[in-house]
Amino acid sequence: MDARNRPLSPHLQIYRWHLLMAMSIFHRVTGCALAVGTLLLTYWIVAAASGPAAFATASAIIGSWIGLLALFGWSFALFYHLANGIRHLIWDSGRGFAIPQAYLSGRVVLGVATVLTVLAWVAGITLR
Repeated sequence: MDARNRPLSPHLQIYRWHLLMAMSIFHRVTGCALAVGTLLLTYWIVAAASGPAAFATASAIIGSWIGLLALFGWSFALFYHLANGIRHLIWDSGRGFAIPQAYLSGRVVLGVATVLTVLAWVAGITLR
């Protein structure tokens, strides 16, 4: 078959986005985001050990609106990855594979991640 006439991969034309596909991709994305966010938190801890000037600079960066937005996203990624990891452990036991159960557990993961993120930020603001 001529290389110009070969069919393309059908996934672009056939598959449509659905919750389970998006959550699988998002699980991988949040794993990468956790690695990057952990580097930011490591910078903050190293700055704290380096002295008051370095800590003030790091706190100003992390305390800015973009730093807080990144920290909020990191905390959501943490709770999402945790909840979805527990979901995968349940799947590893052979349970929850039926389509209705898989969609329900996906919605539960999103709800748990959202609630835990909000609770963590409310507790952090309250303790401030």
